Amino acid sequence: MPNQAKQWVYLAGAILCEVSGSLSLKASLNNSLFYIPVVIGFLAAFTFLAAVLRAGMPLGVAYGIWGASGVALTAVMSNVLFNEPLNGIMLLGIMIIIAGVLCVELGSQAAKAKLEEKVVA
Repeated sequence: MPNQAKQWVYLAGAILCEVSGSLSLKASLNNSLFYIPVVIGFLAAFTFLAAVLRAGMPLGVAYGIWGASGVALTAVMSNVLFNEPLNGIMLLGIMIIIAGVLCVELGSQAAKAKLEEKVVA
């Protein structure tokens, strides 16, 4: 698997594990057995995040996408699983988060291309 593909697979794993851990934390309020997936989820999330960084993704990009995606996905899933509120303003915020993540990624790609251009020249 190409290195860039690995980065995205690891990042997706980090996001899903962090969201699972966060949702399990909410579930643990009613059942303490959910503390087990909380610990596993967060340990796995940080393990995947470290793998993303080892695979070469810049910290600012990885952390930004991880954090923002985690917030958005946790908000949506907490609405689905726990019937927590999700109103228009919150959905607007999620769309702004997604736009911000897109800007960070596009900016990172542009900076990388510029750096590669300098190296070639």
